[in-house]
Parts: sequence; structure tokens; C-alpha cells
Amino acid sequence: MKTRIAGALALLASTGMAQAQSALTIYGDVDEYLGYIHSSNGEHITGLNDGAILRTRLGVRGSEALGQGYEVKYNLEMGIGADTGTQADSSRLFDRQAWVGMNTPAGEVRVGRQNTEIFLTGGPIDYTERTTFGSVINTFGVPSRYDNDISYRTPRVAGLMLSLHYALPENGGATRGNRPVYQAALDYEKGPFRLGYAGLQATPNRLTATVPDKVSYQHLYANYKYDAGTVYLAFVRSNNSTGNANGRNAATILSNVGSPNNYFAGTDPNAGRYYNIWQISADYRVTPALRVGALYGVMHDTSGGDAGARGANAGAYYAMSKRTTLYSFLSYLKNEANAGFRFSSSAAPSANLAGDAINGRRLTGLQLGILHRF
Repeated sequence: MKTRIAGALALLASTGMAQAQSALTIYGDVDEYLGYIHSSNGEHITGLNDGAILRTRLGVRGSEALGQGYEVKYNLEMGIGADTGTQADSSRLFDRQAWVGMNTPAGEVRVGRQNTEIFLTGGPIDYTERTTFGSVINTFGVPSRYDNDISYRTPRVAGLMLSLHYALPENGGATRGNRPVYQAALDYEKGPFRLGYAGLQATPNRLTATVPDKVSYQHLYANYKYDAGTVYLAFVRSNNSTGNANGRNAATILSNVGSPNNYFAGTDPNAGRYYNIWQISADYRVTPALRVGALYGVMHDTSGGDAGARGANAGAYYAMSKRTTLYSFLSYLKNEANAGFRFSSSAAPSANLAGDAINGRRLTGLQLGILHRF
């Protein structure tokens, strides 16, 4: 249950900071699902996983009105593995967000660990909000948040909003030579239409790099809302994919969550392989409580290395209340001969296939779950 507390919360009262102009919200969600994945090599796995749509989380956000259109804002948010009760990231408490900012008539400035603009535009990407097994864009991997991030967001004027980010590498000593992570986004929304761009670029360490390619992630999106649903189109171009013990495309060159660092050495030859990703999806509201959708996407390896994939998905959401939703998704993914992509969700499934079960294989996945927001 979402709780608004103005001046009475003991945490604030103890510091003498509670004022009538202040507001604090404790929020979160619990999202768990039963996941089944089957490979064309015969292997399969079933598990109770956290976060098909939203990673289970607990957060505190608040603001203080300063007058004349000025406002201080902050957000602290931690991820939780609901299937085990453990922290999503044992190395830090607030792994998802930890920032403070100032909202002004000229725009908003934030500093700290923040979500990327790419992550924030998940809603207009596809009907699953670019999560679940079925989203091909999510399967490729999505840059989600970075440390030491300074951002600026303009007010929305005539439907248009601009956002910029600069994540400091905090060079010095053994880490000298590292470079910042840049982001830019432009979003336009008017009537039934929404379209925009969000991009990220990072330069390898200037002292250690043996591969000159910068890691980039650029995406375009457009959607149209009709009477009973929305049609979504999305395009991504990125080279942020590499292999590890789990599969040929089961890792990233630049971390998608800024852990342990915002930068990379520049020694991975996979940085020279760029993927073009196309995706189309649509949903339809059958009743006020029931929404269904479908999706199709293609990852094209532009290097000609036969390391792409294609996938499809169909699913349904059923709203039991304003806060509780049941969902079900059936997904399919076909890796090309030299590809090794595997299903992901908002949180990486703890029960997943790896190695020979995904490299060059066809995967089928089923998710049945429940999401409760509070």
C-alpha cells in the first residue's frame, strides 16, 4: 500500500527536517513467476523466479517544495530476489537508484546512481514494457543504470522533452585512463502518438584499449494508441554483446548496471560486431481487466558472422485490482548457428539454460506469474 507521509514520519522527525511542504512515499512491488524453458537439444528447466515484468523492489522517494517553482527530490531504491528474500546486489544496498536532485522551472538536475533514459523508455518499446522472455530487445540486453551520474531533463514543451546524462569515471591511481558514459534522449508525445530516441556511448580506457570501438546503444521507438490498444515499433543498433561460460551472447562488454564500474578496458574483439534489432508488437484490451498482446523481433548480425536471432511472443495480463495483476507469456527464440542469446526478464531468471542448450539452439519459454504493487 502506497503511503504518503507529510511531517509525521519518525525517520524525518528525528532529524528535525519534517515540514508541511515535504512529502515522502514508501513504495515497491513483488513480482514472482513460474518459468519453464525448453531447448531444441532436449534440455529444459523449471524454476520459481523473481521479476518477469518488474524486479521486486523496495524504495523511498520524496520531495520538498522550496517555493517559486523549485523543488528538492530524492529516490533510494533496492532490488530484492523475492524467490529467496536476498538482496539483488549483495555489494550495495540501494542497487537500483540512489540520487538527489533539484526540479526548477528550467528543468530538473539529478546526481547519483540513476536509471538510464533507455531504461525509462521501456513503456513505448513493446507491449511487455521491454521485459519478459518474449521481448527480443530485452533478450539482447538493455543498459539500465550507472553510478556517479549527472543528468538534466528539460520541461516538456509542445510535447517534446530532452534529457542528457554524464556518468563520471572517477579516474585516479590504478583507474586512470577511464572515460565517462554519455547519454542523450529526445521524447515527443502528442495525442495518440509517441516517438523518440535514446542513446548511450562509452569510450574504452585510453591506456589499455587494444580494440578501438566505442560501445554504443542507440534506439528509436514509435507507437500509436488506438481505441482498444497500442501498436509499437522499435529499432536498436548496438555492439554491446559478448560471450561468457553461459553462452556466446550471454554477457555484455560494458556493464548494463554499472557494476563494478561505468567503464571498460577496450580489449574485447566482439566490440567490432554490430547488431541491428527490429521489433514490432501490439496489444488489445479485450475487457477492462484483460489485455492481450503479441510481438515479433529480429536481431541481425551486421558483421555477417551468423550470430543473430529472431523471436516471437504472445501474452496476456489480467488485472485483479489496481495493484495486483496476473500474467502469462509464451515465447520463442531461434539462435543462428554462431549465436548464444538466452531468455531474460526484468530480473535475470535464477533458473536458466546455458552453454550447449542455448548456443545455436531454439528456445521455448513459458511464464506464469503475479505482480503486486504497493
